[in-house]
Amino acid sequence: MAEPDAEHAPMGQMIRMRSYPAVDNHCCAAPNADTLYTEAWLDVSAEPAILSIPDMGDRYYIAPLLDGWSEVIAVAGTYTTGGEAQTYAITGPGWSGPLPKGATQVKSPTGLVWLLGRIYSTGTPEDYQAVHALQDQFAVVPLSAYGKPYTPPPGNVDRGFDMKTAVRKQVNALDIDDYFKRLAELMKTNPPTVQDAPMVERMARIGLVPGQAFDPEKLGFLDREAIRMVPKLALLEMGLHLKEQKTTNGWLYFTKGVGNFGTDYLTRGMANLLGPGWNRPGDAVYPLSQKDASGDEYDGERHKYMVRFEKGKLPPADAFWSLTMYDGDFFFVPNAIDRYDLAQRDRLVANADGSVEFYLQAESPGKDKEANWLPAPKGKFQLVMRIYAPKQSAPSILDGTWTPPPVTRVP
Repeated sequence: MAEPDAEHAPMGQMIRMRSYPAVDNHCCAAPNADTLYTEAWLDVSAEPAILSIPDMGDRYYIAPLLDGWSEVIAVAGTYTTGGEAQTYAITGPGWSGPLPKGATQVKSPTGLVWLLGRIYSTGTPEDYQAVHALQDQFAVVPLSAYGKPYTPPPGNVDRGFDMKTAVRKQVNALDIDDYFKRLAELMKTNPPTVQDAPMVERMARIGLVPGQAFDPEKLGFLDREAIRMVPKLALLEMGLHLKEQKTTNGWLYFTKGVGNFGTDYLTRGMANLLGPGWNRPGDAVYPLSQKDASGDEYDGERHKYMVRFEKGKLPPADAFWSLTMYDGDFFFVPNAIDRYDLAQRDRLVANADGSVEFYLQAESPGKDKEANWLPAPKGKFQLVMRIYAPKQSAPSILDGTWTPPPVTRVP
């Protein structure tokens, strides 16, 4: 994009999504219908970037900064740094020099930094307008332009870039030579860390050396043929790793390790395959369910499902929670009532005993139950629960004193 719009922006400029992602928007897997994304991709390899966050009042927000390897390096937010106005100076590898007074320095180990901000919204026109006013006060500028009038330059546009196919599908379809060439180019300004030394040594065996271009012609014939299998094998390995993860009542979630993966490369790959931009568990936990209580994959064509929360046992969150319905590729499911999640903000109907039941099915469960209906596709689907600012004390998903209930078939 030469100029920013609601969903895209050149490097170093803000993206301010003005509504929940549209049901047919397949740019990013596993979107949410709880917050308005407020984000930017930054290149701090040559010059720091100054991020300004306005006074957010009591509006929940979270604005993690991720490095080029998807590690969370800092988090501004309601439950981390508070709602007051804040300024951050994001510096790249090896940078030193004076910074604006009052700015908090965030040292990025990579030149590439992703600001993935989320601001809570109820989704009404009035609330959208209130959030838009806050979004408009988020700003990011190069250090040299801070405190001065600044007009960002137009972005360089690659007219041949595919803007329709989902990014994940494009990456998965890359030729291995193109993939490694791109990786080598990115490592010039996004170097591995010291703890990656053993992996860097292994990569060097096939000519992947930080700071150097990748030349497949330098490999022998057998090695060149062997690495062509890497994409398929890697996807298979990540898929198997996902299946091997321990689930609780059919839900897979992490209460440690994600967001800061370290040298757990397989989990990092698996997590980003599911959807990029993971928060640290203390900031948000995302239980995933791909199978029902019987261990069978969800099938909205053949079955109806229900999840029951006993009285007082809805997801324990200091901020909020939601349950989102996705199709087999982690995109929203089109439906007649335009509902993509059930959330804390909804007027859910409780049973006489105080319990709350959600109905997960393709057809309406009846007018008296539609308040608790999450429409499913007539086919495969997946569920993602979001618990923002999970409670730190019992009952809490973080220490296991609260667990998501199983999803069962309705006879």
